[in-house]
Amino acid sequence: MDISIVIPLLNEEESLKELHNWIVRVMAENKFSYEVIFIDDGSTDNSWQTIQQLSAENNCVKGIRFFRNYGKSQALHAGFAKAQGNVVITMDADLQDSPEEIPQLYSMIMTEGFDLVSGWKKKRYDSVISKNLPSKLFNWAARRTSGVKLHDFNCGLKAYKNSVVKNIEVSGEMHRYIPVLAKNAGFAKIGEKAVKHQARKFGTTKFGMERFINGFLDLITIWFLSRFGKRPMHLFGALGVIMFIIGLFSALFIGITKLYKLYHHQQAILVTDNPWFYIALTTMIIGTQLFLAGFLGEIILRTKNNEEQYKISELIE
Repeated sequence: MDISIVIPLLNEEESLKELHNWIVRVMAENKFSYEVIFIDDGSTDNSWQTIQQLSAENNCVKGIRFFRNYGKSQALHAGFAKAQGNVVITMDADLQDSPEEIPQLYSMIMTEGFDLVSGWKKKRYDSVISKNLPSKLFNWAARRTSGVKLHDFNCGLKAYKNSVVKNIEVSGEMHRYIPVLAKNAGFAKIGEKAVKHQARKFGTTKFGMERFINGFLDLITIWFLSRFGKRPMHLFGALGVIMFIIGLFSALFIGITKLYKLYHHQQAILVTDNPWFYIALTTMIIGTQLFLAGFLGEIILRTKNNEEQYKISELIE
């Protein structure tokens, strides 16, 4: 199979038929063998009934339905697990991503040898204040932190080699950072393509300003995981040892100073009356805790089991 198109959605019943017909036309024009996997992320409208209807009319359409809304990352994770195509395309269901971009994305993966190609919405039709400016700031921070030179990390339109989606784990809210996850997994050839962005035709956006706050928090998380996720002792253990040594030497200095003054019959306060003693003691305690945190992190990494991320209520094969 040439292409798997993975489409996560939430309450997009108005756009699904039009999007499906558009995809079918592009696939037919380019003679691609394909499958379309719709992931209904807990929609409360008739999105699932529409997917069932489309599947009955076209055996290339498959569907996954969650019991409730788990989030875009979990939807993509489920779609990636089912995808069989040599190239996996992800796109949003709101008609803002154009299926006309798929042939060139496919060519960049299969002909030019990219592991991943991310869309770049050069010209956007979103609000400048609520989306464009925060998005530019977010993308700048993501580039600086991750080292992946993309203009638009959060673009839903992306293309992947099948081996990429099978070897990364998208969880939490990490769908924004799939290129970083791919880079950390060893897929270094990451490209970018300017894509056409269209104004939303139906409904309203499902994301608010809070996604940028969460995005920056997730960026810190992925920075930490990429550098210390497999070796937490290197961070917590090192900080713990440094703090413990500083506290220990400070306590020794306080004690030696006290003994020196007593030996020379100089006036000296009790060690317990010296505020620096408690600072040194606290530093040693915090150092010990940091060291233990790194040690426990190493143990957890070696014993952890993958927990269930979502539950599927219905499945169309």
